[in-house]
Amino acid sequence: MKTLLTALNAKYIHSSLAIRSISAYCALYGKKAETAEFTINNSKELIIREIFKIRPDVIGFSCYIWNIDMILEISSSIKKILPHTFIFLGGPEVSFSGDDILKNNGFIDLIIKGEGEKTVLSLLNRIEDGEKNFCGIPGVTFRNKGQIMSSPPAEPMDLNHIPFPYNNIEEMENRIIYYESQRGCPYNCGFCLSSIDGKPRFLSNDRIKADLDFFIKNNVKQVKFVDRTFNCNKSHARFIWEYIMRNDNGKTNFHMEIEAHALNDDDIDFLKNARKGLFQFEIGVQSTNTKTLGAVSRNADFETIKRKVNKIKAAKNIHVHLDLIAGLPFEDYASFKKSFNDVYSLRPEQLQLGFLKLLKGSALRRDAQKHGIVYNEKAPYEVLFTREMPFEDMLRLKAIEEMVETYYNSFKIITAEKFISSMFPSAFDFYEALGEYWVSNGFHAVNHSKNQLYEVLFNFCIQSGLTAENQSIAEQLMRFDLLLSDNIKTLPAFMKEDNSEEFKAIKREFFNSAQNREKYLPDFSGFTSSQLSRMCRVEPFHIDVKEFAESGRIINKKTYILYNYQSRDIITNHAQSVKIDI
Repeated sequence: MKTLLTALNAKYIHSSLAIRSISAYCALYGKKAETAEFTINNSKELIIREIFKIRPDVIGFSCYIWNIDMILEISSSIKKILPHTFIFLGGPEVSFSGDDILKNNGFIDLIIKGEGEKTVLSLLNRIEDGEKNFCGIPGVTFRNKGQIMSSPPAEPMDLNHIPFPYNNIEEMENRIIYYESQRGCPYNCGFCLSSIDGKPRFLSNDRIKADLDFFIKNNVKQVKFVDRTFNCNKSHARFIWEYIMRNDNGKTNFHMEIEAHALNDDDIDFLKNARKGLFQFEIGVQSTNTKTLGAVSRNADFETIKRKVNKIKAAKNIHVHLDLIAGLPFEDYASFKKSFNDVYSLRPEQLQLGFLKLLKGSALRRDAQKHGIVYNEKAPYEVLFTREMPFEDMLRLKAIEEMVETYYNSFKIITAEKFISSMFPSAFDFYEALGEYWVSNGFHAVNHSKNQLYEVLFNFCIQSGLTAENQSIAEQLMRFDLLLSDNIKTLPAFMKEDNSEEFKAIKREFFNSAQNREKYLPDFSGFTSSQLSRMCRVEPFHIDVKEFAESGRIINKKTYILYNYQSRDIITNHAQSVKIDI
């Protein structure tokens, strides 16, 4: 019997932990289950063609809000061209609506609810034995003599019984590797499903060590823990942090979703010793409105979050990612503005402005009418408007989200953004005005080159009424930022580039000087001045751009910056930049 477990990931760089875990568990008991991964950007025709080539007897799909519609369309076609293939679905998107899925989609044979490893193994054993009655298998919804039936949920399993899901590291090149050291969550956030798994379960320390050794020894680029609250058990989290730091290979980055309130000051002090870029922390703030947080069963005090995030950031070694959710109960536009400004004030490396999704099985979906939340009935079930937040305001927030992603989260204007936003009453006002400018000019409907993005921002500064002096400062800081990313040959037209013979001579003299190479570029002793001028760049500014980047002070002073493109910041990927004496 040929079994195929299939995933449609959101992007190529993503990978499916679910189908790998199930495949590994089945293999442990002698049941082979092949895996196949595609993306939602692949055509349905391509996916159907590739599945047909395999001709599976049984096929299972891993279902989420981003792929369910596509999976149902593909499954319908598969059933027509391979009518004897048994098709089952699993994953969070179908676990709470199995009856409806089977009622409305006759080509689906069975739904797996919740954890899949044991259930899939039992299902494959039944199918291989020729049985068509799946009574007695925990955690399934199926048809029996024309009736839709559901069995009780499966008991949570011991995670240590699931084999390590990664063997062929070559196939994971240039992809994010997802890893779980625990399942379940002790919190009951109204928009989330993780607590439904019940009390958290953890891998043993010995198992974790063996798994982490694999990632570290293979120099994996990034490992993303899918543990919903990584540090819900303090000793568990501390063990993993200590082990990773002790065995750091200098290359691998580990991403974790943490709860700021559960983070001890002792842990933060310990984490100061981590290599820069070793850890990446994602913290869900969601809102700073206490009534809103109460409505979704979160007891997060923002002042506590603020103190702990500031302490983490003070060490300058951990990438901090903070999340907000628009569309939550009791949060109107003014309240969200405050939440945004509160979180922005912490200057996270990433500020994600997401929109509420009413997931099947979540408390907020159940109580949507009570809270006046109106959402799209089709996946991903995104909020349209709420009692407090009309659709018009949601559209304004959508434009702000796009601007935050385009400029803030991309590190494109990491320095200039501080200055330009300070010309507005608040950071939210800046992004709101920029979003309105972006949409009103139709920029949201077309793609833009990097240079064009800077030109749009500079023209926005002009239209917003910045004085000529402030426009000049903005230009200087944008040029400083642009060159941090790339040694670009052609700058945007508004940037004042010095192409004078005098400056060309200054650059030649700088790179020809043995004293300068020893002082500023000690690792480049074997290179010629011509080679250095291609690997590095000297750029003049009429303000001290480094001083503003570090302290926020504007000092009108001619400054020369040396960009070293061979040495980059592991968090921002920016070139090393230093002030030089010329």
